[in-house]
Amino acid sequence: MATVSPFARSSAFEEPRLQGREQSVEEMYSIPENFLEIEVRNPQTHGYSRKMYTDYEIVCRTNIPAFKLRHSSVRRRYSDFEAFRDILERESTRVNIPPLPGKVFTNRFSEEVIESRREGLERFLSIVAGHPLLQTGSKVLCAFLQDPGWDKSQWL
Repeated sequence: MATVSPFARSSAFEEPRLQGREQSVEEMYSIPENFLEIEVRNPQTHGYSRKMYTDYEIVCRTNIPAFKLRHSSVRRRYSDFEAFRDILERESTRVNIPPLPGKVFTNRFSEEVIESRREGLERFLSIVAGHPLLQTGSKVLCAFLQDPGWDKSQWL
């Protein structure tokens, strides 16, 4: 007698597939109902000696109604991200805010360190900006992502 593998498909357990209508080409390739794209790019280092710092361009593209602009580009430095995270934590006690990439004390202006931090900041923003409770309940989120005149002292 032949043994049947427990992983073999059996028609006895198959459920009928839902019969839906096919999507039109317009539906397949149209803009999704809600989309949010966050990109952290173009790091630039400014200053000299002990006054050096790097800032990053944040590009936001969205059609989510909570955001005032459909497309925006602002520049922020790491200390802005730290203040933003602190404000978010105070403002949104029901949401667990992810950590920022760690502080770097040696070789912090090397290309590898700057690129690693850029990736971490982009990951952080994608998680935070994609959270539905923050999109609808945070006052600081849209301002940080879209207002070129954002100042942490307005929020502290």
